[in-house]
Amino acid sequence: MAPPNFRAYSIILILLFVNSGSAHNYQEALSKAILFFEGQRSGFLPQDQRQNWRANSGLGDGWTYNVDLTGGYYDAGDNIKFGFPMAFTTTMLSWSVIEFGDMMPPNEHRNALVAIRWATDYLLKTVSQPNRIFVQVGDPISDHNCWERPEDMDTSRTVYAVDAPNPASDVAGETAAALAAASMAFRSSDPGYSDTLLRNAAKAFQFADTYRGAYSDNADVRSGVCPYYCDFDGYQDELLWGAAWLRRATQDENFLNYIQSNGKTLGAEDNINEFGWDNKHAGLNVLVSKEVLDGNVMSLESYKTSAESFLCTLIPETSSSHIEYTPGGLIYRPGGSNLQHATSIAFLELVYANYLSRTSQTINCGNIYVNAQTLRQHAKKQVDYILGDNPMRMSYMVGYSNKYPQHIHHRGSSLPSIKDHPQFIACKEGSIYFNSSNPNPNVLVGAIVGGPGEDDVYEDDRADFRKSEPTTYINAPFVGILAYFVANPNP
Repeated sequence: MAPPNFRAYSIILILLFVNSGSAHNYQEALSKAILFFEGQRSGFLPQDQRQNWRANSGLGDGWTYNVDLTGGYYDAGDNIKFGFPMAFTTTMLSWSVIEFGDMMPPNEHRNALVAIRWATDYLLKTVSQPNRIFVQVGDPISDHNCWERPEDMDTSRTVYAVDAPNPASDVAGETAAALAAASMAFRSSDPGYSDTLLRNAAKAFQFADTYRGAYSDNADVRSGVCPYYCDFDGYQDELLWGAAWLRRATQDENFLNYIQSNGKTLGAEDNINEFGWDNKHAGLNVLVSKEVLDGNVMSLESYKTSAESFLCTLIPETSSSHIEYTPGGLIYRPGGSNLQHATSIAFLELVYANYLSRTSQTINCGNIYVNAQTLRQHAKKQVDYILGDNPMRMSYMVGYSNKYPQHIHHRGSSLPSIKDHPQFIACKEGSIYFNSSNPNPNVLVGAIVGGPGEDDVYEDDRADFRKSEPTTYINAPFVGILAYFVANPNP
C-alpha cells in the first residue's frame, strides 16, 4: 500500500489531468470556427477577406442558364457548390446565432452574420426564378479528377436545376429552413434583408410541398449529386423541417397546423437517432419541442417525446443508451466525416438544455432523470475531445493549439496560394502537391476535419478524405456550441 502522501500526490495529478480539459480557449476556437468559412468562399472576395491566401473563383457560375450563380460556399475540400449541404450549413449557422448569438462577443456575432449572409445571398439566387431551383454548380466527376485550386478551375461548371413539376422537396425544404432561420438571425440588424429572406423561404417551401419527391430521383441531376449528396433518407423530413422553421420565424398558425397534421404521414417519428445534412429528424424534434416546453402547445407533444427519446440514447448511464463511442469518449458513427455527428448532436444537447432550464424540467430516461446540466456536460466532453482532450492529444481544429492536422484533404489549402505562385496550375499538375508529404502551405484556420476512427487513431493523411477532409456542416453547429462555452466554460 502506498504511503498517504504518495496517494495524495497521485490524486492531485489525476485532478490536474481531469481539470486540464477545462483550460480550452473557447473564444479563440469560436473566432477560428467562424473564420474557416472565409476559406470556403466562392465568388468575388471582399477587401476584408481574412483567409488571404484565397482569391476570386467561380466568377462565371450560372452563365449556361444566363443567371448569376456566383458566391456561396464550397462544401469541403473540392470546388463544387452542392446546394443541399450548403443550405443545411446555413440553417445551422443561423440556429447557432438564434440560440447563442447573445453569448458571442459582439465582433464574432457580426462575423457569424457575415458568414450566414455569404450563403443566403447565394441561396436567394437559387430560388430567383419561378418554379425552378438551382441545386448545384460544378460537375463532380471532372472536379474530382483534378487536384486544382478554385482560382484555377477549368473543369466543367455544369449547373444542375430542377424545374416544376419535377420534385426537389429535400433541397427546397432545406433552403426554406435556411432562409427562414436566417431571417430570424438578421431581424434586429437588417429588417429589410430579413423580410426578403422570409418571403423567399415561403416561396421555396411552396415549391418543396407542391412537387413532392427527392431531387436525386431526377435523372437530370442524379449523375451530378450522387453518390455525394443523394437524398438517402427521403424528402419527408425536410418538408417538416422547412415548415417548423417557417412556424418559428412567422408564428403563423398555418405552419403550426402543417407540422401537427403531417407529422405522422411524413414520418416525424422515424429515424430519430440521427441529425445531419440528410436526416433532420432529431433536430426537427428538438426545434419543435420548444413550442411544448415554452408555449405549452400540447398538440406537438409527440415531437417532444421523440426528442427526449433521442437524448436518452446519448447518455451512457441510461437504460436506452445505444450510441457508439470511441474508447476516448467521442460519439462515433461509421461512414466518414465522423465529427459531423459529434458537433450536430452536441449542438442539439445544448439547445434542449436551454429549453429545459427555462422551465426547470428534466427528462425521464427510464432508470434515471436527465437534467440540463447533464446534457451540457455531455456536450462539453465532445467539444473538449475535438479541441485536444483525446488519446492523440491533438486538436482536430486546424490552427488551434500546438498540434493539429497538417495534411488536410483540401485543394486550396494544399496547393501553393495564387498569391505566392501566380502561374496557372493545371488539372493534373496539382497531383505532386496532393502526393507530397509536406504540410499544407496554406493554413485553413478553423477547419474541423472528419476526425479519428473508432479506435481514436488519426494518421494525418491527405489521401484519407474520410478523416482528413473538413466540411462546412461539421463547423456550422460548432459555432453555436463554442458561443455557449465562451459564456459558460464550466457548466
